[in-house]
Amino acid sequence: MENYTSKSIATTLILLTLIYSGHAARPAASAAGDTKNTQFIRTSCSATTYPTLCYSSLSSHASAIQQDPKLLAHAALSVSLDTARSTSADMVKISRRAGLTRREAGAMADCVEELSDSVDQLRKSMAEMNQIKGSNFGLTMSDVQTWVSAALTDEDTCMDGFAGKVMNGAARAAVRGRILNVVHMTSNALALINSYAAIHG
Repeated sequence: MENYTSKSIATTLILLTLIYSGHAARPAASAAGDTKNTQFIRTSCSATTYPTLCYSSLSSHASAIQQDPKLLAHAALSVSLDTARSTSADMVKISRRAGLTRREAGAMADCVEELSDSVDQLRKSMAEMNQIKGSNFGLTMSDVQTWVSAALTDEDTCMDGFAGKVMNGAARAAVRGRILNVVHMTSNALALINSYAAIHG
């Protein structure tokens, strides 16, 4: 009986060890995959103009992006579009505030229009990215690059409207800070799109 009990305990311990090892191996493998994915994003972002912003805005999507240049470019474009949309909404709210001078109101109105155009360009780019196939890759990517470049130009133009003394210091800093973030996001997205296009070029 004592022998049987000892064997039973030993068998149970072996089974528990195997079960634990199996469960432990899966998280370890998952962690290794996540590390490779985030490293892929970090390395890819190093080729952009704003690598720190690039990595911080995309690293949370590492499990979806994995190590795929197309998914990385698509995620960067999606983040840029979301940022442009939210900034455009912010600009609309600011433009409706009382107390703006005529010059400030004019600059805000122009900026709202330019950001709206930027959002449209980025939205078209997203739709086009979803249509990429081997047979139409070159033409489709050319369209995407053109539209994202146009979005970036719109954003730059918006920012130029607040150069000099168009607005007072605090308001100008707040507006320019928001727009600058969109410009940098779109610049990074364009760089990653260009990198993806170059792989298949």
